[in-house]
Amino acid sequence: MNMPYQGMVAAQAGTNERLSFIKRTYLHLFGAILVFTLIETALFSSGVADRIGPSLVGGSGMLIVFVLFIGASWFANRWAMNGASPALQYAGLGVFIIAQSIIFLPLLYVAVHYGGGIDTIGAAGSVTVVLCGLTTLFVLITKKDFSFMGWGLMLCSGAAFIAIILGMIFGWQMGGWFSALMIVLGLGYLLYETSNILYRYRTDQHVAASLALFSSVMLVFFYVLRLFLDRR
Repeated sequence: MNMPYQGMVAAQAGTNERLSFIKRTYLHLFGAILVFTLIETALFSSGVADRIGPSLVGGSGMLIVFVLFIGASWFANRWAMNGASPALQYAGLGVFIIAQSIIFLPLLYVAVHYGGGIDTIGAAGSVTVVLCGLTTLFVLITKKDFSFMGWGLMLCSGAAFIAIILGMIFGWQMGGWFSALMIVLGLGYLLYETSNILYRYRTDQHVAASLALFSSVMLVFFYVLRLFLDRR
């Protein structure tokens, strides 16, 4: 997880500087989502998704996908956070967007071909926007510091990852209840990272902050979409 930083954090900065930092952070978040959408659209329209998607659906494929998610999250976050230059911060964000595009490929492949297509994906996206929007507004309005949640979120993530691995090994079916719990976990991360925007990130770390938010939003979207597919 992210550790405290030295320097001027948003909460200590002047009003104009703080608002500018928040604006830049969310513009980069929206930009990351847009780039992710364009990449997925290109993969499906070019036929690449139809060639790669089936090979990633199933036990071993999903194991590769989740290992990629953990590795990309750690690598990109460390790359963007450790006092890196703006160019390296953007590179870290770019690496993570590409990794997320691969991670989502099997789930989107199933949604497009067997789960209702664009309508299901759009509905899951709308629910994600509402959930993440309400969570973000809660933090920005109350201005509460949720940094105490860090270790709890790490433990829950570890437990979830172990459950996923065991499920793949023993063939357990992770039903809607698991997706619901992972949505709650993703919103917990969003709560934590949104709080960090105010209390732990420096005002020049908008790229790193947007990467953390993007990771949380995509986690929520992944399991909202999975929940929609489970219910079909």
